[in-house]
Amino acid sequence: MKPFSCILLALTLLLAGCQQQQREQPLGQQSFTEYQQQTRAWVASHRAFQTLDKTSELQWNSPQEWKPAGKAMRGILLIHGLGDAPGSFTDIAPELAKQGFLVRSVLLAGHGTRPADMLHVSVDQWRQVVSEQAAILQKDVGEVWLGGFSTGGNLALEYAMQHPQIQGLLLFSPAIKSSTGYDFLAPAAALFRDWLRPPSAIFPQQIATRYLRVPTNGFAQYYHTSASAQDLIARQRYSKPVLMVLSEHDSVLNTRWILDHFDAVFTHPASRVIWYGEPQPELRHTERVKVKPDFLPEQRISQFSHMSVLFSPRNPLYGRKGSVLLCANGQPDDATRRCLNGDEVWYSDWGLVEKDKVHARLTWNPWFDWQTQVIKDVVSGS
Repeated sequence: MKPFSCILLALTLLLAGCQQQQREQPLGQQSFTEYQQQTRAWVASHRAFQTLDKTSELQWNSPQEWKPAGKAMRGILLIHGLGDAPGSFTDIAPELAKQGFLVRSVLLAGHGTRPADMLHVSVDQWRQVVSEQAAILQKDVGEVWLGGFSTGGNLALEYAMQHPQIQGLLLFSPAIKSSTGYDFLAPAAALFRDWLRPPSAIFPQQIATRYLRVPTNGFAQYYHTSASAQDLIARQRYSKPVLMVLSEHDSVLNTRWILDHFDAVFTHPASRVIWYGEPQPELRHTERVKVKPDFLPEQRISQFSHMSVLFSPRNPLYGRKGSVLLCANGQPDDATRRCLNGDEVWYSDWGLVEKDKVHARLTWNPWFDWQTQVIKDVVSGS
């Protein structure tokens, strides 16, 4: 190779490396304040904003902190799910602060900006931010819990089972077991295909609160968290308090498989499952499983969704009268357009199709206040 060609190639590789480095979220901070400020600035400079209200959008997609009224004696770190954001805990976090927790949330690599930023992330980057911020929280308070939604639940479970100083877990729709039997193919598929499905002709790739499209690599990294969580619960028990919130008709997870493993793995007397759906006959008489129906026709709710467990009916974005209506819900195109045009909708998980009904995603939890009390009972029973 000629000298000039060698120099050109070296400069090209160097430039590509610098561009890749610039797209990585800053980590390695010594305090949560430093982490929060640097991450917020990074999101502000890299995000594809979806609304004119950039302040609110930036707040939702940046790490957050909620402080209790008095001195915090314990803290909890909350980890969002795949394609989501720290704002996922906007209703749950203040309730935990009322119970005396110093509450903090993190932003996982590839999130908060644009879906394409997840093309090259690694699960180890997700694990790094959990490890760093859990350690910082440990220095700031005497007792640390972890909480997570979906993929974030896997990361919380994995860290807690490997670090005995963690005192308990709150897991919302933890993605331990996928509803598909083909998730193991995602890491291989990511080597050949950036996206599993083409862009929608109707919906954008993202909205102010979340991604609507995730690269194949995102699913591949999720699979690594799922495989790790399954391996850990197959080999050991977890004796600290755990709350696990599951929906029977969750289109993303095999929640029955997760429920079936709960008693054997999560052995603390205060541990509880919340099951939204039909009572399971063999579990009907156990105090460890709390059941509420997820078919509420008077509210036009056909089934609970993967995400609905997180939000209060009063949430201004995702609540019963919220401004965000997720018509992107696996419906036929004609039903989707009717939803977008303002026709009366029912609410469900992804993909439910029923005659003479248009289904949007259920984005709130009608049992949210009751769920909050169960959380209080679990964290008080530790």
